Amino acid sequence: MKQSPELSFDDDGQPVLITRAAPAYEEQHRERVRRYLKLMFWRVPALIGAAVAYGIWQNGLISLVILVASIPLPWMAVLIANDRPPRRAEEPRRYESTRRIPLFPTAERPALEYRAYSSRQADETEPPRDVAG
Repeated sequence: MKQSPELSFDDDGQPVLITRAAPAYEEQHRERVRRYLKLMFWRVPALIGAAVAYGIWQNGLISLVILVASIPLPWMAVLIANDRPPRRAEEPRRYESTRRIPLFPTAERPALEYRAYSSRQADETEPPRDVAG
């Protein structure tokens, strides 16, 4: 293939990246799994460290502090692993509200028209009703 100035190759002959596409989903997933495993890796050493600390100093308070510090690790690992890459400035916003919805919406209730007919006037103006049985 002939290399010319019209083609986008750098000095080493490698094609120049012309898109700013996001990394593939598989790459993002792999990175999130790595972050999760790195955080969860510290859970087991913390439990072992609490047992070792109790064996060395015979002080339950030190072991308890180590255990309490390890409690939020799974929660943090899941939150960090499920986080998506930061949104780019040029990425479009999907939600566009056409109108503001109030905090406590109320249905519009049109007033019923009140007809001040006496029973006699109602009988004269209405046709007789058939009673289906």
